[in-house]
Amino acid sequence: MTVTSGPEITRYVQQVRAALADLPPAVRDELLEDLPEHLAEIAAEGEGPLVDRLGPPAAYAAELRAAADIPVKPPAPNLDDRIAGAVRRGRTQLKAADTRLGPLIGYPMVSDFLRLLRPAWWVLRGYLAAMVVGFFVNGNSLTLVPRVDGTIFGTLFLIVAFVVGSIWLGRRGADRLGRWQRRGLHAVGVVVAVFGFVALVDSDPPPTYYTPTYSDPYSEIRDVYVYDEHGRLIQNARLLDQDGRPIRLGQPWCEEAIRAQNEGSLKWTYPYCLGGAPIKPFTTDGPVPPLLPIPSPSEAAPTDAAPTGPGPSPTTTVEPTLTPSTSAVPEPTTTG
Repeated sequence: MTVTSGPEITRYVQQVRAALADLPPAVRDELLEDLPEHLAEIAAEGEGPLVDRLGPPAAYAAELRAAADIPVKPPAPNLDDRIAGAVRRGRTQLKAADTRLGPLIGYPMVSDFLRLLRPAWWVLRGYLAAMVVGFFVNGNSLTLVPRVDGTIFGTLFLIVAFVVGSIWLGRRGADRLGRWQRRGLHAVGVVVAVFGFVALVDSDPPPTYYTPTYSDPYSEIRDVYVYDEHGRLIQNARLLDQDGRPIRLGQPWCEEAIRAQNEGSLKWTYPYCLGGAPIKPFTTDGPVPPLLPIPSPSEAAPTDAAPTGPGPSPTTTVEPTLTPSTSAVPEPTTTG
């Protein structure tokens, strides 16, 4: 013998309340106001669970709705129903587009024209499938012409085998393949089409752009030495452009200049290092020889070789050896 207990009544009321959860709270409370007492009376009248005597809580909640003239809310669609509805809507839209766009290409529907292209697609599908096989066989090497062993025979055999197999599947698919087999064949077609598109894009070389390169002819300059027209070295020289802006070339490189830079006493005038002058200044009071051209590094003689031409060595101080001679000066002539 089964006796209805208080917890069972409470649980039944909660389940009925959950079934009426879509109603406003005031309406739901009004419908459930006398339900606990009513269930207690029913429990006192006999034995057995309330579910057996009153039915499931959801059904009892539906009876309460009907008694109060409240429309029953349709159940919420589950995931499968939503997917099926989306598929149906998609098919309807595709069919409408098929009918609307067909006359633009001279056919009642676009699908009528696409059916004529199916044999061409079978051939292309087989070629793309051979390309996929060649891609994996050749160590992920993507080429528009599928290759197996690097020979023409292997390439032709691979292409012909897959094209013939694709045509056979295409002719067989409409009648003899099952539903899931046809869907698998369509999925393979989509995969090879995407693969072929990627291969086509990858085979197109990217555009090349000319990038000009700039070289600084003064990048190797360490110091600047300024000479006047008589070959005398000018110290503490400043270089300015046409707008009066300083021109900065090189960097202090000798020990004295680096120490002055670190101490903050460098004047930033040229030359930084006087001892590195390519031509030493002349200290004579006599006539100053003209400025000698500075040989290029490839033409310069070794530093330990003796000078072979006339003239003083650039590393020595030249004393004047010429003295003025009066006999060399012509006497003025007069006219009578």
